[in-house]
Amino acid sequence: MPSLPGGWSRLDNAALMYSALQREDYSAVYRFSALMRQPVDPVLLQQAVDTTLPRFPGFAVRIKQGVFWYYFEPNHAPGPFVQPDIANPCQPVRFRKGEDWLIRFFYYERRISMEVFHALADGSGALTFFRTLLAVYLRLCGHHIPNEGGVLDVTAPPDPAEQEDAYSRYGHARKCLGMREPPAYACLGEKEPFYTLNVTMGLVSVAQLKAVAKGYGASITEYLAAVLLESIQIRQRREGRRKEKQVALAVPINLRPHFPSPTLRNFILTVRPAIDPELGDYTFPEIVAQVHHHMRLHINRVEMQATIAGNVALQNNLLLQLVPSPIKNLALDLSYRLIGNRPYSTTLTNPGVFKVPAAMEEHIERMEMILGQSYTARSNCACISYGDTLTITFAGIVKDTDMEREFFRHLVREGIHVKVISNRKE
Repeated sequence: MPSLPGGWSRLDNAALMYSALQREDYSAVYRFSALMRQPVDPVLLQQAVDTTLPRFPGFAVRIKQGVFWYYFEPNHAPGPFVQPDIANPCQPVRFRKGEDWLIRFFYYERRISMEVFHALADGSGALTFFRTLLAVYLRLCGHHIPNEGGVLDVTAPPDPAEQEDAYSRYGHARKCLGMREPPAYACLGEKEPFYTLNVTMGLVSVAQLKAVAKGYGASITEYLAAVLLESIQIRQRREGRRKEKQVALAVPINLRPHFPSPTLRNFILTVRPAIDPELGDYTFPEIVAQVHHHMRLHINRVEMQATIAGNVALQNNLLLQLVPSPIKNLALDLSYRLIGNRPYSTTLTNPGVFKVPAAMEEHIERMEMILGQSYTARSNCACISYGDTLTITFAGIVKDTDMEREFFRHLVREGIHVKVISNRKE
C-alpha cells in the first residue's frame, strides 16, 4: 500500500527491521558517489537536489514512532542541504533524536555523494534517484541530458506505483521459509574510536576481472564472493581455533528481475554462500564452485517467494501487531543479535553496472559505494562498476586490515591490476 489517509505510510518489511535496529554503533546507511570529470558546483548541486526531490516523495519522509509500529510521514523540514564532505561517511541517522532527513548529500572537489538510510530504499531504488539527480545537475551545468536510460522526468508527477510495498504484494506462498542457519565465524576486529569508519577502495578493470571469473565458470559477483570467503578463512586459520566455524556471506539479491515491480523502496533478499572448514581444506576453485552452485540453486522464484512469505507472515502476526512499539523494537534487536546477524561473517553487496544515458557517460569517471558500520565490529564489502572500472570498497570501524589485504593480494596473484586508495591515516 503506497500511502494511507493523512499522508503517512507503512514501512516495508525490511524498513521495519532497519528502523528498529538503528543505533549509535550501527549504521544502516549506505553511500553512492560519482566521481565527475569536472569540479562540482555546490550551488548547482543544491538546485539539482531541490528540483529532483519532489519527483521522489518516498525519499522526502521522516520516521515517526506510533503506538505499535514506526511509520513514514511527509517531511516538510528545510533541506536536505548539500554539505562539504566529511572524513567519516555513513554516520548513523538519529531519527529518534529529531534528525529530520534520512538522506544526505555531499560534495568534495569532483565527487558527488548521496547517503541513504536503508529504511527508505534498497540500492536499486536509490540509484534511480541518484542517476536522475546527476542528470538534473549536468543539465544545470549546460549539458543536454535526455530522460532515458533510467533517468526519470522530474517535471512529471510522481508515480504512486513506485511506492509499492512489493514484499506484501508477493508475500503469499503455500509454505513459508524462515532463517535457520548455523552461526558463522564473526570476523571481528579491534574497534577504532567512535565513529571512525576506515574505508579502503580497490579499483580494478571490469574486463580483467570478468576474464578471470569466466575462467572459473563464475560471474563477477560469484568470483568476488569466493575471494572474500577465502580471505576470511585465512584470517580464521591464523587465530588457531580448535574448532573452526563456517565462513559465510550475506549477499543481497535484487528481487525485481524475478518479481516484476516498479517500486523504489526495499525489495531484496539475502542469500548465504558459505564454506565449512571442519569438512576439510577447500582449494580456491572448489570455493568458487561452492559459491556458484549455491547462488544458482537458491536464487529461484519459488524459494524466494516462500522466504518473502515467511517474513511478511511474521510482520502480519496479530499478536505481534498488538505489542507496543518500544517492546517490539527490543524484541527485533534481540532477535537480530541472536539469529539475524550471527549466520554471516560479513556482507558483500554488488548492485552491478551503473548505467546512464549515452549523453552522461563522458561526464562521469567512476562510481563508488560504501556501507555504514555493521551491527558488529567488522568490515563490509560493497562493489559497483561504471565503464571498465569496478570499485571494491571495504568499510568498518576495525583497526586491522587482514581481510582486505588477503582479498586484494589474491586478485593481484590472478593477474588483476588493483589500485588501492584509503582514508586510513597510517
